[in-house]
Amino acid sequence: MVKIAVASGKGGTGKTTIATSLSVVLGEAGLDVLYLDCDVEEPNGHLFLQPRIDSSLDVELPFPKIDLTRCTFCGECATLCEFSALAVLKDNVILFPELCHSCGVCYHLCPEKAITEEMKKVGEVCVGNGGKVKFAGGRLNIGVARAPAVTEAARKKAPTAQITILDAPPGTSCGAVAAVKKSDFVLLVTEPTPFGLNDLKLAVEMLRQLELPCAVVLNRADLGDQQVEEYCAAEQLEILLQLPEDRNIAEAYSRGELPLTQSSRYAHELLGVYEKVMKRVNNARSCHS
Repeated sequence: MVKIAVASGKGGTGKTTIATSLSVVLGEAGLDVLYLDCDVEEPNGHLFLQPRIDSSLDVELPFPKIDLTRCTFCGECATLCEFSALAVLKDNVILFPELCHSCGVCYHLCPEKAITEEMKKVGEVCVGNGGKVKFAGGRLNIGVARAPAVTEAARKKAPTAQITILDAPPGTSCGAVAAVKKSDFVLLVTEPTPFGLNDLKLAVEMLRQLELPCAVVLNRADLGDQQVEEYCAAEQLEILLQLPEDRNIAEAYSRGELPLTQSSRYAHELLGVYEKVMKRVNNARSCHS
C-alpha cells in the first residue's frame, strides 16, 4: 500500500483539482484507490467526487468541566495550562474551549479534584464511494482549533486501499503536518508567482524537517515568471507535471466537474505522474529493505 499526499504552500494553487483528478484517473485505470480529504477546515473534494456517503462518525474530545462547589480558585489549573485555555477569577473559572487542547493536565493535577472531563463534538468523518474511488473525509466544526484530531480520526475511519491519495490542507500549520506525516510521498502543487515561490519554500522546508520525499506540480505554468523553476533546479526538486492556464479547465471547475479528467491528454499525464512517484517510492523501499 502507498500513501501519496497532495499538498501546497498556499491555497488556490489547484491542490484539490490535482488530488481528485488523480484519484479518478487511477480508479478508472482499475486500481484500488482511496481519496482521503484531510483539509478538514475547508473540505471540498466531495464537490467533485459527489460520493455516496455510507457512514459518518462524530469526532469527540474531552474538555474540562469545573465544579465550582469544590474549587478553591487557587489558580493552579490556569498556571499549568500551556495553552492559556483557563482563567481563574475570584469566584469563577472561565474555560476558552477554542484554546483547549484536551491534554488533561488540569484534570489530573487539580489539588481539589474539582475538574472532570466531558466529551464534546469537534468535527465529523464521512465515508463512502465516489464512482470507482473510495472516499473518506473529515470536517472540523466552525470555531474549533482541533484540525489534527479530526485528521487522525479520518485516517482511522477510512477504508483500506492499495493507493491513498491524501488531500492535505494548504500551508505549514499543525493540520498540514498531521495530514502529510505518514505519507510515502508528497506532491507539492504551486504556481509561478512570487507568492507561490515563497510558500513553496516553506512547504519544502517542512517536508525536509519531516524527512518526506517530494516533487512539484506546476500549475498555470505558462503564466508568471521562471523563479519557481529556477528554485526547483537549484534545490534538485523534480517538476513532475506542468499544467498550462486553460480556460476549459477553469470552466469545468466552475461547474463542479473534474477538470483534469475532461481530456485524455491530462489523464495520460496524471498516470505518468503516478508512475514516476511509484518508481521513487519503490526505489526508496528497496534501499531500506
